[in-house]
Amino acid sequence: MSDADHQYKFNVSMSCGGCSGAVERILKRLDGVKSFDVNLESQTALVSTEPTISYDTVLAAIKKTGKTVNTGEADGQVMSV
Repeated sequence: MSDADHQYKFNVSMSCGGCSGAVERILKRLDGVKSFDVNLESQTALVSTEPTISYDTVLAAIKKTGKTVNTGEADGQVMSV
């Protein structure tokens, strides 16, 4: 594991402000998340985390909102969802 921050990008099906708000709330509560940008228009969630937070941890948190995650990337690499 590198000691650099991770940049994760998810394409999430969000149909309204409530949907993006739910994703924002869960990311806000997740330990190790430094910053995030949830964009309803582009259907994306960009998440910057500490080195200790895995892609799967963030993916699982977003999935807990009940939203469909269509695609995901970790530090530029396409990952499975």
